[in-house]
Amino acid sequence: MKDYYYKRSENFEPDFANLLQVLKGKIPDRPTLFEFGINNRLVGKLSGQAKEDTSLRLAPFKRLIKSFVNAGYDYATISAWRTNTLSFPKGDIDSKESRSLNSGNMITDKKSFEKYCWPDPEKGDYDIYFDLGEYLPERMKLVASSNGGLLENVIDLVGFENLSLMYMLDENLTTDIFNSVGSSLLRFYEIVAPIETIGACIVNDDWGFKNQTMFPPDMMKRWVFPWHKRIVKVIHKAGKPAILHSCGQLKNVMDTVIDDIKYDAKHSFEDHIIPVEEAFDSWGERIAILGGIDIDFLARSTPAKISQRSETMLRKGLSRGGYALGSGNSIPDYIPDENYLAMISTVKMI
Repeated sequence: MKDYYYKRSENFEPDFANLLQVLKGKIPDRPTLFEFGINNRLVGKLSGQAKEDTSLRLAPFKRLIKSFVNAGYDYATISAWRTNTLSFPKGDIDSKESRSLNSGNMITDKKSFEKYCWPDPEKGDYDIYFDLGEYLPERMKLVASSNGGLLENVIDLVGFENLSLMYMLDENLTTDIFNSVGSSLLRFYEIVAPIETIGACIVNDDWGFKNQTMFPPDMMKRWVFPWHKRIVKVIHKAGKPAILHSCGQLKNVMDTVIDDIKYDAKHSFEDHIIPVEEAFDSWGERIAILGGIDIDFLARSTPAKISQRSETMLRKGLSRGGYALGSGNSIPDYIPDENYLAMISTVKMI
């Protein structure tokens, strides 16, 4: 496909109020898009700047913002890895097409826990979130996310199989590790959430496999959910909505996500786990549903079928509120550009 410079409309003006309405479970003033992340090649085409300029501190962010504006979003996502803020040092991870959840672990016992170089959440270029205000259209906002979540980072540090044994055999060490990661993430959101340019926060933490949560719900309730509840409280205290991005089968814990932790929105859906249409019917009156057009469907289907499904889902959401159109996860490099454009162009038809 030849290069292009895409723009939703010459008259399009981003307005975060539309996404905010969705996150409140209401019907926005116009069809609204949501995406967690877009691959760098596509960012280049959407922004009209094929090559990322890293010589200037804010240049990559200006390019990213421009791509989100031209695609028709009311915000741009800024993740912690882009701002060199909170990140947990990891061991060497063997990653090709996929990666093992057991590789790269650095903490195996109390001694390695005490020797681990825990990051300082106060450090990092948080000023970027402030400085980008100069480049945001008047009613556009940033959406902030961390560099991995609580369970994700603990698994990276300990290893999945090791953690499966540790939480049963060494409750104190398990608690210490979760508290160290959780308190750092809490501080990250305490710093980021109140910033004026931030409109909402994503808490990204994968919890599930295809058929169930990674760990039994009792384990999640003991070590994972209490920290998420504290993080959501911090985000809400700043007057911002909290979005949970979590992959996998969460059916058995969705009541906790909605009623106890009190997330405003859920993102990440897969057809072989629960299609977004079914998720919206099941939970859409209690929590906003974001994205959901399955990644495999986006990769393999035709633009016509993608457009048809996207329009159907968008109209379904607009009939009741609490839905923004987007992919089930993010837009990786292997999604054909024409398929992605077929999805987001649906908003022009309604």
